[in-house]
Amino acid sequence: MGMGNVAITFPNGPSYVPGVRQHIVITITDPAQKRWGFQATVRPAANPRSGEAGDFESTDSYTQVVCQDDSQKPVGQPCNTNPNFQYIEHTTDGTRLGTPSPVSFEFDWIPGSTTTGDLLFYVAANAANGDGTNFGDHIYYTTATLTQSTSPTPTISAGGVVNAASFGPTITAGSWVSIMGMGLATDTRTWNASDFQNGAAPTVIEGTGVTINGKPAYVGYISPTQVNVQAPDDSAAGPIAVEVSLNGQASAPAMTQAQSFSPALFLWKAKYAVAQHADYSAVGPSGLFPDVATTPALPGETIILYGTGFGPSNPAVPAGILNPSAVPLANPVTAQIAGMDATVGFAGLAAGYAGLVQVNITLPDTVPDGDDPVILTVGGVATPAAMVTIQRGP
Repeated sequence: MGMGNVAITFPNGPSYVPGVRQHIVITITDPAQKRWGFQATVRPAANPRSGEAGDFESTDSYTQVVCQDDSQKPVGQPCNTNPNFQYIEHTTDGTRLGTPSPVSFEFDWIPGSTTTGDLLFYVAANAANGDGTNFGDHIYYTTATLTQSTSPTPTISAGGVVNAASFGPTITAGSWVSIMGMGLATDTRTWNASDFQNGAAPTVIEGTGVTINGKPAYVGYISPTQVNVQAPDDSAAGPIAVEVSLNGQASAPAMTQAQSFSPALFLWKAKYAVAQHADYSAVGPSGLFPDVATTPALPGETIILYGTGFGPSNPAVPAGILNPSAVPLANPVTAQIAGMDATVGFAGLAAGYAGLVQVNITLPDTVPDGDDPVILTVGGVATPAAMVTIQRGP
């Protein structure tokens, strides 16, 4: 034994909800060592020899899931051995020779939907010196007890239902909506291809669902404090109720205002319009992001802006569908930048997305340099101003 340790971190503390995925982190600390490994398993506390309590899933190249007979566990399937014990452990890549302490391994664990009672999470870790032998290696152990709990009741914050682009208080059928609160989900992730069924976007992700005016919304992103959804098709206008449910537990209704148009542009850093040049490179002041190049737009250039809440398309595309090609809006859009009219070449639903509107505008030749406000208008409703950086060539 050395002077280090192994620790395990659960996202919601030492508890679990049957059927609800957790992202788990194991951290090994030993300042004297430089190569790393681990193995973990979960068993029912009442009878740890009776079998597994859920499924492990690797989330990167540093971990793998194996069965009791050392075979690789098929993804999404149980081990074929009996009992069907499974383990998650390091891969060769995961040993990371030469990496200093501390080192972490991350993976997902999904308790079975019928799992009950206390569970024991066993972890063994190897902090090695990297000499290719067992001599001088340090082995650490830890055990955590997870107690079964029910899902928390989600709570929507006051004023917590907003336009996902402007964070304003009005929403529109088919637009993107953000919901703020507490206990809204037990995981944090966006939708992925496996969440779609027969081409339709999910209405529930990891147990989190949303209804708007009693109709299921399409869930695009979940986290404990924010959920983003595409509002369902609905002709209702005026005050409507929004509810978030988590594993069958529903929040108190939160009221929001629905109207035919609630246009807004998505923003970078709460100021700059999400915009692209014709080659799809990003428009913005130089250095806006450390890892993505941004360049200002030129007067007379055509740029692409992105938003939501611009009303229906023609032909209509149902909410929750990734439209395969761009579809024009049913109502005309006008644009101004720095108080000057800009020509709208196209305004419609962006290809390959759900509810995302793209508007192509050609900037006036005389638009001034600097951060200029751009405003789009549809159905008599204007977007809040967003900035576009203009700069003439040297």
